[in-house]
Amino acid sequence: MNNKGCFGIGTIGLVIIGIIALIGFWAFGAYNGLVAGNNEVQKKWANVETVYQKRANLIPALENTVKSYANFEKSTLTDVIAARAKATSINIDPTNMTEADMAKFQAAQGELTGALSRLMAVVEQYPNLKADQQYLNFQREYTAIENSIRTETVYYNDSVEKFNNSAQQLPGSLLVAFFTKFAAKPVFKASAGAEKAPEVFKQ
Repeated sequence: MNNKGCFGIGTIGLVIIGIIALIGFWAFGAYNGLVAGNNEVQKKWANVETVYQKRANLIPALENTVKSYANFEKSTLTDVIAARAKATSINIDPTNMTEADMAKFQAAQGELTGALSRLMAVVEQYPNLKADQQYLNFQREYTAIENSIRTETVYYNDSVEKFNNSAQQLPGSLLVAFFTKFAAKPVFKASAGAEKAPEVFKQ
């Protein structure tokens, strides 16, 4: 084989090596981008769980305050306690959460929201309880936490949108076929009336 032929084969080999290297760098960058996005989603989800847990942690103090009023409608308080138990029993693994997982979590949290709303509506009929300092403290903390829930779920959805865009567009979509942990994540869907702040300070 003459020198010209060897040079041609060598050039083709270098081109192939260059293409393989480019594909490797391309895949490496895409993978790292998905890892970073996935970690961000998990962090934001942890923040969502934290604020919901803070809300659940308010219930025992509320229970003790309400129980001190003998004539209070106990069934309403029982509903809150049961809803809290259900809401805190649902845990989601953010690495492989599904739409069904998210729907189950939101449904349970929605039940607790509804039970708390009904209890606070009943409290309006009890002036002494309504003016109780412990109950007023609960109201303040509850309002602050509900606002935090709205904020953290928006942050979570933003991180999911960015991650899903990366996972569903090239080159990320090619990697998802090999790494299921990079599958699209479910968003947190706002319930009816979620855009309104809780009205718990009626006078």
